[in-house]
Amino acid sequence: MRIPFSSLFVTSPFEGLQEHAEKVKECAWAYQQGIECYVTDKCESFEKFRHEVIRLEHEADAIKRRVRGHLPKNTMLPVSKFLIFRYIREQDCVLDSVKDSLNWLSYRPQNAIPKELEKDFFLLVDSVVTPIEELSAMVQEAREYFSTFSEKQRIKAKEIIATMRSLEHEADICEDRLNRKIFTCDADPITVMHLLKLTEITGSIADHAENAGDMMRAMLAK
Repeated sequence: MRIPFSSLFVTSPFEGLQEHAEKVKECAWAYQQGIECYVTDKCESFEKFRHEVIRLEHEADAIKRRVRGHLPKNTMLPVSKFLIFRYIREQDCVLDSVKDSLNWLSYRPQNAIPKELEKDFFLLVDSVVTPIEELSAMVQEAREYFSTFSEKQRIKAKEIIATMRSLEHEADICEDRLNRKIFTCDADPITVMHLLKLTEITGSIADHAENAGDMMRAMLAK
């Protein structure tokens, strides 16, 4: 008989992972708002949302350090500590990439994205935000699984992981399409370089979310 994960600790490490995932999810909303402000130039709040993301990233870092620092040293875990470390690192990289994307935009405060590319850039942003929102749901299902070892919960978590993998593929398609259009648009070399780097950073958000899903899948494996 398997021992419920929650019975081994005063506080399950998955509670910390859930708390961290919620910070990442909060960050996704501020990220989308910041991007909309920047691209449409209809509000002056881009910097406000950028600093909101930075604040959330600092708070998430504190949660990450707490999770890492409070894993029990002399208690056998049903999952490898190494996998927990790798999981939270990838989840944290999602937030880092969101912050980097906004910071990179801030280096060119005006007219960084040509009108002809705005729609494709919005599509890319939408495609990387959806996997962020799935992270929290995935951790919630995994947390419940490690409390009960219910096969139903394990299947639910694995279904979310499969969805995240599919979403990452869609993000890759958006990234590739935008890169091709950048090379054919009427823009100066500095703008082209800036856009290519921006596209790469933005696309990496979905890459790290998929990597986090892979780490979670490894923890859920029997």
